[in-house]
Amino acid sequence: MSRKHPVIAVTGSSGAGTTTVKLAFENIFRREKIKAAIVEGDSLHSLDRMAFRAAAAEAAKSGNNCFSHFGPGSNHFDKIEETFKKYGETGKCTRRYYVHSEDEAELHNKHFNLADLKPGVFTPWEDIEAGSALLFYEGLHGLVSNGNIDAGKFVDLGIGVVPVVNLEWIQKIHRDKAERGYSAEATVDTILRRMPDYVKYITPQFSRTDINFQRVATVDTSNPFIARDIPTLDESFVVIRFREPRGVDFPYMLAMIQSSFMSRANTLVVPGGKMSYAMEIILTPIIHKLIESKTK
Repeated sequence: MSRKHPVIAVTGSSGAGTTTVKLAFENIFRREKIKAAIVEGDSLHSLDRMAFRAAAAEAAKSGNNCFSHFGPGSNHFDKIEETFKKYGETGKCTRRYYVHSEDEAELHNKHFNLADLKPGVFTPWEDIEAGSALLFYEGLHGLVSNGNIDAGKFVDLGIGVVPVVNLEWIQKIHRDKAERGYSAEATVDTILRRMPDYVKYITPQFSRTDINFQRVATVDTSNPFIARDIPTLDESFVVIRFREPRGVDFPYMLAMIQSSFMSRANTLVVPGGKMSYAMEIILTPIIHKLIESKTK
């Protein structure tokens, strides 16, 4: 952890709501005029799209049907830790991007003065911009621990974003069908293949976070494989757990977030439709404290 160069890490699987948290942070950074260096979690995979497919096929041939994006075989856990450590010590680090789409390819080709970047590959590495107030990471492994690697010990504020598991599966099944054309059966196969790495490398991170945002549906999700649609935000609550409730101004939050309530001494519950607003109410003073500590 670094008082002079703070690191914020948002961790959660794709579709869990990390994008909502990222937008909330971006709103805070813009409104409060905070210059943040952004590091995308996908950029720290160790395999691009084609290399991953080849590695997964090779693993399957050898009897390993659980090779996934969640495990160490397809991620630079060491580089995540190194990035956080170096930024915390110096306020500097390098980064790259993973190209998800044609639009991103066009953007990154222009930025790096290239012409051959396409979806599914990584950009070259570059130094982050000078003069940033903090580093912001959003991805799968912001607080990952594996062997002698512990990225979380270099994080000043760790945020976990995870829906209850049936809701997460519903979101993945519907998203994969809509965006990638996958059948429900193919997505279920992917869920099962990823499960060992999810349990070992993703789930434990939520015990290391400072704050967790967990979306819970208020409609029946008991069989996620036949659900016709994704429960809306208004059909859910968000359970917000604070690891250290001391000093948290819960009366202010209860007054500011309509229909919110406390379920435990360290847990605030808000309507799903208020998720983004609640994040900004909760996170803005915390970020200010991080920034203020830089000058002390």
